[in-house]
Amino acid sequence: MWWKDLRATLSQSINVEGISLSASVLVKDHHLILPHVLVPDIRYIDWGELQRRGFKGVVFDKDNTITVPYSLALWGPLVSSIERCKSVFGNDIAVFSNSAGLFEYDHDDSKARALEKAVGIEVIRHRVKKPAGTAEEIEKHFGCKSSQLVMVGDRPFTDIVYGNQNGLLTVLTEPLSLAEEPFIVRQVRKLEMSLLNYWLKRGIKPISHDLLPDAMECVKDPTPL
Repeated sequence: MWWKDLRATLSQSINVEGISLSASVLVKDHHLILPHVLVPDIRYIDWGELQRRGFKGVVFDKDNTITVPYSLALWGPLVSSIERCKSVFGNDIAVFSNSAGLFEYDHDDSKARALEKAVGIEVIRHRVKKPAGTAEEIEKHFGCKSSQLVMVGDRPFTDIVYGNQNGLLTVLTEPLSLAEEPFIVRQVRKLEMSLLNYWLKRGIKPISHDLLPDAMECVKDPTPL
């Protein structure tokens, strides 16, 4: 129905759950916005090192993390890193997105199925928009505790807050392209990064993670194209 598609499109831009949780982050839980790892893109992640440290799987955001916004294709320069990730973790990688797979937005499951066919990565279906919600659907998908998983995304107030409050190792990437993003999303992104940098300069540390006390050990130079 056209009104469901319209409502879904609006809800992507106005994340009520995110606004509510962000208020808590702004007031007291500053550490939730800080990633364990900060990289330009996923080519800088050493997947083998993460597996050696005991991580069992990887959860990717979609838009501006592995695809440009609204695209079903992997961003070209990232293909080799995704293939390396698959070679290390096998089928234990998935997409957890506020677009494809979210029942509110992808009400007929068409976007999730199209993305799975295009990129060869399973999409986790879920009902609650990041950063709200628990890791129940993710843990059920992977068959392990969330603390044994890695969350990779480009948005501090959604991907990183969600991952941190649910015990995942969090990796923040820079956005792949801002050209397709709505104006309001670009402005929120600027605010997110300003706050993140401010709290880093104030010496606030991210939540520690038992499997990777020194997060920089999983960062490497990108593989040449």
